[in-house]
Amino acid sequence: MTSNTSFPVSVEFFPPKTPEGVEKLRVVRQQIYALTPEFCSVTFGAGGSTQEGTFSTVRDILSEGVSAASHFSCIGATRVRVREQLVTLKAMGVKRLVALRGDLPSGYGTGGEFHFASDLVAFIRTEMGNDFHIEVAAYPEMHPQARSPEADLKAFAAKVQAGADSAITQYFYNSDAYFRFLEDADALGVSVPVVPGIMPIASSAQLMRFSDACGAEIPRWIRLRLQSFGDDSASIKAFGLDVVTDLCEQLRAGGAPGLHFYSMNQSAATLEICRRLGL
Repeated sequence: MTSNTSFPVSVEFFPPKTPEGVEKLRVVRQQIYALTPEFCSVTFGAGGSTQEGTFSTVRDILSEGVSAASHFSCIGATRVRVREQLVTLKAMGVKRLVALRGDLPSGYGTGGEFHFASDLVAFIRTEMGNDFHIEVAAYPEMHPQARSPEADLKAFAAKVQAGADSAITQYFYNSDAYFRFLEDADALGVSVPVVPGIMPIASSAQLMRFSDACGAEIPRWIRLRLQSFGDDSASIKAFGLDVVTDLCEQLRAGGAPGLHFYSMNQSAATLEICRRLGL
């Protein structure tokens, strides 16, 4: 098995909402650091609703000696505000951003000076040059609000043309969707590294809810197996570890440039999957 010096792993957290959550995440991070992650990213609420929490979590990770990437969404944002935030992040020592449009709050019509993630990427490049490594999102199974797979691919290509360095995908459980996406992007002349996003399966109810919201497909056989376990959380977790480890092995064998784990602020599943992968 290769060590992860040759196979990068990164991990996403969300900003805790309570002092207990902050403490719990501190413990989880220490466990995750055993993987020597390339970076840890921290999510950002729509309209900057969790921005304070995001920046303070990023600050904590940096102070622990680990590279931190701040998510950055532009819905409802102004150029002046974004410029201030970029200056703040640069001063903190952040070297990597995950630039997203962000989810539209319900009833959201207009507002803000950025309409697409590509506008944000272009603005960051213009303002900050190459001060940040810019990650963008990719959707192997299509963004839920895209008009068509072609439109979605064109939106991805626009983000790369605007200056993105690499991409992280929405999670998926079908490796064919990922490899097909790479082929389609390549056909458009887009060749940045696209790191698969990995969602460990810890709870079937939570997974179904998330997947319905973000358009990630749960293959029918996985859905039926999860339903058959009912409330047997030990069986759900054991099955989830097998399925997700197998997926990661397929991705690595197929040449994926790394793995990005959506940790949900938990460490056990991510650590176990990486242990099975020899990372």
